[in-house]
Amino acid sequence: MKRKKESSTAATAALQFVTDAHCEFTTYTYEHNSDHMEEGFGLEGAAQLDVQSEQIFKTLLIDIGERPGHDLATCIVPVTGHLNLKAAAAACGVKKAQMATPQVAERQTGYVVGGISPFGQKISHPTVIDESALEFEEILVSGGRRGLSIGLNPLDLIDLLDAKIAPIAAEGSHPR
Repeated sequence: MKRKKESSTAATAALQFVTDAHCEFTTYTYEHNSDHMEEGFGLEGAAQLDVQSEQIFKTLLIDIGERPGHDLATCIVPVTGHLNLKAAAAACGVKKAQMATPQVAERQTGYVVGGISPFGQKISHPTVIDESALEFEEILVSGGRRGLSIGLNPLDLIDLLDAKIAPIAAEGSHPR
């Protein structure tokens, strides 16, 4: 199920992005089963890939502006918890934030919900990664479609996305 990316021809914009960046990464694939949606995409992947669920991170878009759908930021948090919107807003230098709608997230990134990658988005946004990513030598993020993940060193993730690190995750099994 786990394989090293060898080819320069990528199947998604996310894979093309990390390939073009000459970043060391590993691709992970698993069979997505829509019958298990209540578990969440990341937890489904962790179970099938035999990877610690705390090591898998989800990509969420938040609205941080006065014009909904126009001023967005990307937040990357562990699938085992949820995003603390107040902490994310503070990390972005604004007073408040709200989750972007699924339609806005899909339009802005070019990916479908459950497969939104921080790499290769149609429109780049400021990015904040939860500080817990630094606890691992490798974390997994979406590879741009459901059932595809990219494993890489969190320091490479920070560098590739020019991201900030902040305590933006809250514990619990909330879907966001």
